Amino acid sequence: MPSKVKPLTDTQLRAFEATRDLAADLLESVRQMKAGKTSVVRSPAIEARERTGLSQSQFAALLGVSVRTLQGWEQGRKEPSGAARTLLAIARTNPKALLDVAGKQ
Repeated sequence: MPSKVKPLTDTQLRAFEATRDLAADLLESVRQMKAGKTSVVRSPAIEARERTGLSQSQFAALLGVSVRTLQGWEQGRKEPSGAARTLLAIARTNPKALLDVAGKQ
């Protein structure tokens, strides 16, 4: 699981932005991409859903959560609960088992 990072306060964020050279940051990002020094981070929720072959709405229904909750997990805005994390782990490692239990295959 990703570590919880404490968000900056408004004062800290303003101080950071005041000293930031956005153009230089963007240019450095482009250089890193061209050099192949970047990687795509995929959400475990996306991986689990894709392995089942279900759409977001189908997978959300299977897990008993709203599509919006699933989207939050997939976008990294929310963390699934313990039970949901377990179901996602099962879907990632053995999607057929989850689909069999749900009667989807």
